[in-house]
Amino acid sequence: MPAFKDELDRRLARALADELRRAWPDFPEPRFTRGIAAALEPLELLARADLLAERLAATLPAAFADGAAVLWRALESPTFTGWMTLPCGAFVAKRGLDEPGVALPLLAGLTPRWSSEAPIRPFIERHPGLTYEYLRRWCTDGDEHVRRLVSEGTRPRLPWAPRLRDLVADPSPNIPLLDALVDDESAYVRRSVANHLNDISKDHPDLALDLAEGWAVRGDAGAWVVRHGLRTLVKRGDPRALGLVGADTHTPVELVDLRADRHRIAIGDSVTFTFTLRLPDGSTACDAVIDYRVHYAGARATKAPKVFKLTRRRLEPARPVTITRAHRFEHVSVRRIHPGRHRIDVQVNGRVLGAVDFDVVTG
Repeated sequence: MPAFKDELDRRLARALADELRRAWPDFPEPRFTRGIAAALEPLELLARADLLAERLAATLPAAFADGAAVLWRALESPTFTGWMTLPCGAFVAKRGLDEPGVALPLLAGLTPRWSSEAPIRPFIERHPGLTYEYLRRWCTDGDEHVRRLVSEGTRPRLPWAPRLRDLVADPSPNIPLLDALVDDESAYVRRSVANHLNDISKDHPDLALDLAEGWAVRGDAGAWVVRHGLRTLVKRGDPRALGLVGADTHTPVELVDLRADRHRIAIGDSVTFTFTLRLPDGSTACDAVIDYRVHYAGARATKAPKVFKLTRRRLEPARPVTITRAHRFEHVSVRRIHPGRHRIDVQVNGRVLGAVDFDVVTG
């Protein structure tokens, strides 16, 4: 499977140049594309976008307003879309930061082609007053991509982008925006609101829970946002979060017969574990959020457990539920597997009910 960085290659650079030349016949295409393959080859994805943004800055009109006008004309073409517009957003963030009145509408124009969630962040930091005026206006925009830009661009901990540290410390400027979008007709927008709520929950759990309590009673849309937005707190076993997603934290659940299919596996292999849940005699039915946690061996000590979602089940008296799951221990970009003793435990409605140990060895 090709790497994402390969989307920004020589062919895409030439296609972008073609679009810009159609929008502005004087666009110096040879200067934009000269040596582009060799320049891009050693770079990763975001560095490639930055390189193309630098070339845009060197070849579009020197006055930012004039360069922005070229991009507006390019947006009249339906083929000016996708990956080629990623460096255009980066160009706006670099060259337009001192002209927010020109840059911000252009970012809204670009965002249906490629999200402007990252390029808008320098404007939030440099020009918060004016940027939030636009954000409030965009909450009612007719395009779902523009409305999503409001919630996604202001996320304190947006992946693949620098954190907005002031909003990590105090997310209150974003609350009116989220409150306006939580009931949005677009699932695309609501998913962004849920991810934003999850960001807030990592630094301000009580605030996130207060928001969730208000949204949960506003209808199905708000309840959906709450279920997805409290996932970090649910994984942590927070009782208030579990209650808001409908889990019964008071009814006791018993774990029986937790076992693994092997007690020694090689790195790259998987272990399959099976367990049964049941309610004690005399209990009433309850809703259960069922997760499992993996305690990975580290280079020097066991790491803090990583929680994985399993399922939600309605547990009934005298009707035990058996669940089986396989978990693979292989190296991934965010985690290296070390040989040693590992543990999997089962967590139900925030309570760890039992564990199984096994050894992971080099192949």
